[in-house]
Parts: sequence; structure tokens; C-alpha cells
Amino acid sequence: MMVSAVMAVRDEIGWIERAVTSVLEQDAPGVDLEVLVVDGGSTDGTREVLQELSARDPRLRVLDNPHGLTPHAFNTGLRESTADYVCILGSHASYDRDYVRVCLEELERTGATGCSGRVILEPAGDSLAAQLSAWTLGSPFASSGRSFRTAPQGFADTIPYPVFRRQPLVELGGYNERLARNQDNDMNQRLRAAGHRLYLTWRTSCRYRAQPGARELMRYAYRNGYWNFLTVRENRRAMRLRHFMPLLFVACVLLLGLAALAAVALGDGTLAAVLALLAAAGVGLHLAAGLAEGIRTAWRARRPGPLLLPACILGFHTSYGAGTLVALLGLRHREPRQGQGQAHREPQLAELGERLRDHRVTDHHDEQAAGEDRLRGHPGSPPP
Repeated sequence: MMVSAVMAVRDEIGWIERAVTSVLEQDAPGVDLEVLVVDGGSTDGTREVLQELSARDPRLRVLDNPHGLTPHAFNTGLRESTADYVCILGSHASYDRDYVRVCLEELERTGATGCSGRVILEPAGDSLAAQLSAWTLGSPFASSGRSFRTAPQGFADTIPYPVFRRQPLVELGGYNERLARNQDNDMNQRLRAAGHRLYLTWRTSCRYRAQPGARELMRYAYRNGYWNFLTVRENRRAMRLRHFMPLLFVACVLLLGLAALAAVALGDGTLAAVLALLAAAGVGLHLAAGLAEGIRTAWRARRPGPLLLPACILGFHTSYGAGTLVALLGLRHREPRQGQGQAHREPQLAELGERLRDHRVTDHHDEQAAGEDRLRGHPGSPPP
């Protein structure tokens, strides 16, 4: 059995060796594994590390991604692969030695199309800021109980770092290249709409390194919130209500605050006080929920650091909601690394279906043709 592991990278010098080595060291008897690392133009030494690793292990191939965006990288890997199964992996995670084997076993046991292991948050360093970042992302209150970081074992709406049966991805035309982010949510939704099932197992896991500090965490939250709205415009079924709860919180507090200022300007001090009190109450309730989460986390960690989580989660949700609000209002936004004028570029998706080749594709000609037609007509939209 052949399996292709596809990993998108760009300027990941601090993480790349550990991530790739953990894939190359998979314990999967009977599996012919190739690792396709697709580089989006790294300039920090990542490419040199990859070349050194590939010189030691011929199973590793380094491919170019001139577009620099994640969905282009995944589609490059799909085009290059001729395997029956593909792993869509991230470079900020390291994978248990049995990750591929267990996911393949679960695919056969459940009949699912995709399976991934549990994500365990790992701090990027020993500093309190790095710890708080990991605690925030791992919090059900901060990320919701259905986030890929906190979801329970079982069939799921979306799965991180999955092992997929490759053919359904080909039939759907690959990843939506118009989405610089959330292309995984979009693909997972399109798979489910086509009748495929996704499974999350806790029999194996990967360790995801969280952002190293508060600034990076808030920037991460803002970008995710921003792209949530753009994703909904592209495929409204790809996101859930939980993705927009931070927007609701930010909008309510902001509107109450603006209304209080308007009441002051109109000379109605009583109304202004009531509106300001309501806004403060919303923030206070959020901080109270964050404190409960902090106490719970501190008890489990046997450390006092999580008691700072109320402020961290408030900042996380505010940044996240602000990103969605900026996108909703149609304000200009630049992605510092991945965007750079390409995030909204119309990709050449019409060619993608015919370039995604597989030695079994003739057995599914009608399904693949339908996927190509959808891409030509409505790039990124879900199946009818």
C-alpha cells in the first residue's frame, strides 16, 4: 500500500526538521510511504534543511509552490501523488510513530474517507506567554468544545492533519485555491456533502506547537476571524455558528459602547449609564467565564499561571471577532506572509481537475468529470 504525506511549508526553520522527521519515522509495516514537502519560497534556511533531509532519505521529495499559499501546496501534492491514500499534514506539528498506521486502520474499521488523530497543544517555549498561548488554544471556552483541538473521539464535521482516501479529493477537484485559510473546512464540508464521513480517533495523536506569545496569538486569532467571513462568502456551509460567536460578542459590546456615547451626546445621562453598564456586564461575564476556565486549568496543571487566562481569552475572542468584523465591513486587510497580493487573486482552478491524475481514475471517470465541471463553473463551491 502506498501513502503520500503532503506538507505545506514556508519559512518554518524552527519547526521543519522535527515535523518532517516525525513523518519519515512512521512505524507502518506494509506501507510504502513518500513524503512530499511543498515549499512556498522559504528564505530562512528551511529549504536547505529540507534538501539535507532528502539527501539522507530518498522518500522525501521537495516540491515548489510559486503561489506561496497553502491550498496550492496541497493541490501540488495531490497532483504529484499516485498513492491510494494521502496525508495532509502541517509543519507546526510532530506526529506519533503510529499516526499513519492507526489512521489507516480506523479508515478500514469505520469506512470513513478521512481520519485524523487527536491534537495535543504544546507550548512553543518555556515562557509564561508561550504557556498561556497553548492553554488558550486548548481551552473549550476559547476554542469551543467542537474545535479540532478539543473535539471528542468519533465521527466529526472537520478533522485536522487527516489521512484521506485520495480518490474522493480528486473527484472534488482538490482544495479551493481561493481560500488562503480554512481550505480544510471547505474540503471537509464538500466531502461530507458528497456522502463521505470523517473520523477523529484518540488512539494516536500529534503535538501542535502553539504560537510563542500573546502578540502572535492575537494576530493568529485576527486572521482566522477575518478569513471566516471570506470562507462563508465562498462556501456558506463550510463554517459553523461557533465560528462567529466572537463577532457577536465584539459587535454587542461595540454597539452598546457607541450607543452610550450617543446618549451622552444627546444629554441623556441615565440612558448612557445603563448602556455602559450593559457593555461592562458583557465584558465582566466573559472575564468570569475565563476565570472559571483559568481555575480549572490551574488545578489540572498544578500551576498558578492559568489564572491569567481571563485576559488572554478576552483578547483572543476580541481579536478574532474584530477580524470577522473587518471582513464583514469590507475593509482592506493584508496577510503579512501568505497574503501579499495573492489571497484574493483568481486562481487557475479550471486546469486543476485534469491535472489531478490517478492510476485508478478510469474507474471513476464520471465522478471526476463532474468534479472538474464544478471547478470550471463555480470554483470552490460545494457539490449540488
